[in-house]
Amino acid sequence: MPRAAALAVISTYYEAFNRGDTSAMEALLTEDFEHHVNEGQIRRGVEKFRAFNAHMTRCYREKLADIVVMANDAGTRAAAEFTVHGSYIATDDGLPEARGQSYILPAGTFFTLRGNQIQRVTTYYNLADWIRQVS
Repeated sequence: MPRAAALAVISTYYEAFNRGDTSAMEALLTEDFEHHVNEGQIRRGVEKFRAFNAHMTRCYREKLADIVVMANDAGTRAAAEFTVHGSYIATDDGLPEARGQSYILPAGTFFTLRGNQIQRVTTYYNLADWIRQVS
């Protein structure tokens, strides 16, 4: 997959995210998909990603802005940097109580791509900064 195709797949992924269309995001994933969660366990498989998305939809309302997508020439690896604008709407286990707090958080994601699909998503953000903003 050339670089331009990889950029298109990742851009489509984030467009779906900003629409709240988790099914469209999930349709871009390989069968052996891996989700490396910030400060969490690796979740393997589309079903675990679907469950993660349902959980996130219940607890958070987020839109991404200032998205910059990069990819290698072979189109097998990509990265994105963006700013998360969110609201914390339902208390997440082990985190501060949700009261509709707003937050703005820089974040980044790394991707492995294969055959016009995403095989791996690894996301990073500063959890301590998020906790400070919602506390």
